[in-house]
Amino acid sequence: MTVLTTVLRRIGTAILTIVLASLFVFLAIQLLPGDVAQQLLGQNATPDAVKALRESLGLDQNVWLRYGNWLIGAAHGDFGTSLVSGDPVGPSLLVAFRNSMLIAVPAMLIGVTVSLTLGVVAGVRRGRASDHVISLISLVVMSVPEFMVATVLVLVFAIAIPVFPAVVLRGSDATVLQLLPSVWLPMIVLTLAMAAYIVRTARSSTIDVMASEFITTAELKGLSTRQIVWRHAVPSALLPTLNVVALNVAWLLGGVVVVENVFNYPGMGKLMLESVFNRDLPTIQAIALLSALIYVVCNLAADLVALALDPRLRTRQRGRRARPRGTARRPAALAAASVGTATADTSSARKDRA
Repeated sequence: MTVLTTVLRRIGTAILTIVLASLFVFLAIQLLPGDVAQQLLGQNATPDAVKALRESLGLDQNVWLRYGNWLIGAAHGDFGTSLVSGDPVGPSLLVAFRNSMLIAVPAMLIGVTVSLTLGVVAGVRRGRASDHVISLISLVVMSVPEFMVATVLVLVFAIAIPVFPAVVLRGSDATVLQLLPSVWLPMIVLTLAMAAYIVRTARSSTIDVMASEFITTAELKGLSTRQIVWRHAVPSALLPTLNVVALNVAWLLGGVVVVENVFNYPGMGKLMLESVFNRDLPTIQAIALLSALIYVVCNLAADLVALALDPRLRTRQRGRRARPRGTARRPAALAAASVGTATADTSSARKDRA
């Protein structure tokens, strides 16, 4: 199987997963108890008013027809109209996603880089003081919930030492410049939360790779420790860690409910909480679909990076490029027959010389 075939198969699986996730999200929303039109109009609404609202919302149509129309609209960026504000869902979702990116992208870049480095250092220096310190700190951070870390940071850096604001006082209409002073504390909480898991995984993977035979071979060849670690060990140690990195990145990009709620940050997590509280079904569907898309894309990226880092795949591709064009690989039976013929000819030649 060529690399292109593998990549196309992974992309096809990702597209199928997104379609199935959209179907599950839509059906799950439709199965919620209660009538949306009745809840929007109140208990005192007349049957005629409820019927008219159901027709305007398209709730009287077949469920599969509504799903098809919603999926086609979502593919074009049209997620419907909010049942609370009456505005299109797409622009408000885009603003919330932009706000979440302000804290998620720096946390992702810093957290992944630092955690992978610390995990490799702890794995290479297993049993030493640096390994014990890194492992202890990561274990403590993993054990403490995010809202506790956020509360401690607020007490220290917003009350005791008033450097950053404790919460965001503006809503979703805030600009990027207005949100910049408030992004630091949420970003630190997210960085600590995701880095701890990646450090533990990278450490375990590095320990396993450093005990493998090809590392021993590299040591016997006289390579330096830096060359062995960063040229041979790290690419192999990253393979099991990529899935953990992908899940944590998707967790960040999908909007963190607890952290954004603690800091009153107008991101996707806070928007989802408000939509669930107000029973704004189109907004809930859009957020769920976008979160599923983020998870699928992150896992697809992790699979493609794993294919690029897999040394067996690189060796196989180099072997194919090194083979002259037009030279086909002989079947096993033909190769065995050729070997047998050569052996028989050699035996006959020996008998003639005797």
